[in-house]
Amino acid sequence: MVLPLGQVEYNTMTVIQIKVPVGAPRQKKARPLFLEVLSRSLIILCTALAIVLSSIAVCDGHWLLAGGGRMFGLWHFCTLEAVVERTVSPNCTTHLGVSGVAVGLGLCRSMVSLAVVGAIFGLELLVISQVSEDRDSGRRWGLGSALVLVAAALSAGGVVVFVSLLRQQASPLGFTLTFWCQFTAVFLLFLNGMAARHIHHMALQAPPRGRLGKC
Repeated sequence: MVLPLGQVEYNTMTVIQIKVPVGAPRQKKARPLFLEVLSRSLIILCTALAIVLSSIAVCDGHWLLAGGGRMFGLWHFCTLEAVVERTVSPNCTTHLGVSGVAVGLGLCRSMVSLAVVGAIFGLELLVISQVSEDRDSGRRWGLGSALVLVAAALSAGGVVVFVSLLRQQASPLGFTLTFWCQFTAVFLLFLNGMAARHIHHMALQAPPRGRLGKC
């Protein structure tokens, strides 16, 4: 049967409209949610580990063992004296007898102590941002990452001040385990703070429908 020309055009347009709906939304590729959750969890875990290491280093305070049985720390200056065979008794004092060192060590103590406090508050904000689901969670994550970076800067400053003050007595083998704990904590705080800031900037630049997590 031969159809009129007008009816053929109408049927063709109807078929095109059925096959290609007007205004059909395009499907967007889903983002890897598992990798995002894993990254955030690792950042929080490593930040907590850095706080533990830095707290141990600050509370112990004995960072340098110099020649002659002398031990320099954040809180005390000790001289190791042999009392009995194979028995050593530390004789500690807060007076170093060197001008300017006491003031520098006071500054060092303040910096590393404030670094631990700032890192604790930063970690708390990072955890709360993942627990809550309100619109301010992204702001909390950004503020927490900034506090972690500030803590890293303060910790690094404290380590630099300590090494600069006692550079004449310092040697690579003279630094104690607690000093290397603080040194490791500085790198952990810096790396995790930078990673957290990077995730925050990615979330801000992402479109509304493809946001990363809760940021």
